Amino acid sequence: MKSDISIATLQRLPVYLNYLKSINGDDGYISSGAIARALKMGEVLVRKDLAYTSAQGRTRVGYKRSELIRALEEFLGCKEIKNAVIIGAGGLGRALLAYGGFKNYGIEIVAAFDNDPEKVGGKICGKPVYDLDGLKGGVLKYEVKLAVICVPASCAQSVADKLAECGVTRILNFAPVLLHVPEGYIVRDIDVAANLAILFSME
Repeated sequence: MKSDISIATLQRLPVYLNYLKSINGDDGYISSGAIARALKMGEVLVRKDLAYTSAQGRTRVGYKRSELIRALEEFLGCKEIKNAVIIGAGGLGRALLAYGGFKNYGIEIVAAFDNDPEKVGGKICGKPVYDLDGLKGGVLKYEVKLAVICVPASCAQSVADKLAECGVTRILNFAPVLLHVPEGYIVRDIDVAANLAILFSME
């Protein structure tokens, strides 16, 4: 079923999970309508999204909150540890190394890679920084599944090529450039400037 789910739905599922975890109080029931109203979404849309998970709602009652949280976590793989690396230990890379929210989704940032001699061999937020030339060995050592590219646009494609050679098939790209990867590899692009421009144009 995961192969049939849209990117838009996948982006909404963590939103539902974060909202459900933010609710204080006892472990009661919550309806798709209540979730929709809280998140300002359509009830039908929420119900369709949640149908991709194993959660079973009850007529006129809704979902038991703890069961729905577990179903969302299971679908998103939050309990399965996935090792990831940061490529580029500059300002953005350092910020991501300091961010603790990855663990909520079963992602463990294990190391960073950079070509700056002043950073290589040290640690940032407790994470070791290795020379980029040693990427293949690091990927094997840590059994890396994911990578985050935080390098300038001019270097991003060569980094993506190195990751492809190492067999890292899932890449989050912060560089403002379109990357070319082999078939079967997946890249998610996060262009902060472009998204700010879109926000400004939404009037």
